[in-house]
Amino acid sequence: MALEETDKRILKSRRKQPTPALSRYTFLGERKRFRRKIDQQKGGYVDRYSSKLFFFLTLIVSLNILDALFTMIVIELNGVEINPIVLSVMQLYGDKFWIWKFAIVSFCLTLLCLHIRFGRVKVAVVSISFIYLAVVLYQFFLITYH
Repeated sequence: MALEETDKRILKSRRKQPTPALSRYTFLGERKRFRRKIDQQKGGYVDRYSSKLFFFLTLIVSLNILDALFTMIVIELNGVEINPIVLSVMQLYGDKFWIWKFAIVSFCLTLLCLHIRFGRVKVAVVSISFIYLAVVLYQFFLITYH
């Protein structure tokens, strides 16, 4: 009898349609991490992110803005830009290169945030923040001891 009853059920699979980009779980979701070790190793997407990640992403954006500002000051003090990509963008857009720089870095940080539970992305975010910090400190010393 139990077998006959299960055959009559209509099972609606919630996975037939992909998860929408914007849904109630975008802002109200509760998944912060994965419970199973195999899922942690595979990686995946979560609904909520840690305050540590927010700190590092905000730090990188702030250091990116300082980097652009200090780069303009160093150039005014007869310094040179050694990054060939930024140099070519500066030649194309002049003082407005920071808009391009801010947009590219912010887009990349968004991708890193979304993929934070994959592989070594956490290590990459922390490493990027320390590299940016070193660059900004170097520029600060160039400006200060000019």
